[in-house]
Amino acid sequence: MRFFDRIERCVYILGLLVVTAPCASSAPAADNACGAETKPKNMLAIRLASYYEAQPEALPHAAASGFKYVFMNVVPPDKIEATRKNLVKYGLKVAVFRGEADLSEPESVAQLAEQLATCEKMGVRYLFLSPKFADAPRGEIIARLKALGPLAKRHGVVVGLETHPPLGTNGQLHVETMKAVDHPNIRVNFDTANITYYNKGTDAVTELKKCIDYVGTVEIKDHDCRFESWDFPPLGRGKVDIPAVLKLLNRHGYTGPITIEVEGVKGVQRSKEQIKREIAESGKYLRSLQDFD
Repeated sequence: MRFFDRIERCVYILGLLVVTAPCASSAPAADNACGAETKPKNMLAIRLASYYEAQPEALPHAAASGFKYVFMNVVPPDKIEATRKNLVKYGLKVAVFRGEADLSEPESVAQLAEQLATCEKMGVRYLFLSPKFADAPRGEIIARLKALGPLAKRHGVVVGLETHPPLGTNGQLHVETMKAVDHPNIRVNFDTANITYYNKGTDAVTELKKCIDYVGTVEIKDHDCRFESWDFPPLGRGKVDIPAVLKLLNRHGYTGPITIEVEGVKGVQRSKEQIKREIAESGKYLRSLQDFD
């Protein structure tokens, strides 16, 4: 019986070691606490506008490149069913709709209300908006965004305001706009490349840290990081610190969608095949950094 006694004792000691061992060091940094719930994977979408002349082949190519989600222009009510069927054909869903409205116009809120209703009908929880307006006073624009907040909430949608002058030129201006609007359904759409396109002496990580509490949607776009330089190559070929951006988002617990955008380089003509290759390359690069839905 001594042999079996020794076996039982060894099993008991091993059991104690397992129970008291710390979390495995191979666990992702964002989920490296014992018993912590795993953060949901971010939806990874491709912005269909990135296809340019290859637009007719966008959906089949996106699906073949491993994307499950797209970022696309919001469709009119009479196109909802046809759009839904076309997406289903390729096994795709919309992660983000691109809204369109001139906020200097009084009817802009009603226009966006219709677009929010389309989001709800198609099960889309995010609406991108580049807040354009002519010479309207800033207070007037903020008032319209304030009115938009409850409408977005009613439809279960988060509106993401683009990194773009004058309301979201950089992290600080994003925060000022968010505080002025003061509604949880009006958030920031953080564009990693627009930061260095519209600003000097800063970078995507620095500005993201300033406004990360308000980020609702993210566009990952690479850039040569020169002021007003139209040089937006495939992901991984520019100078944006994309791994650091993802690390910061994960550390903050960001669970919203991440959209890939490839806008190309000014003066460089690309064939349809090159456009598609660069999109596939960008998707492969981002997936090499973390897992996505």
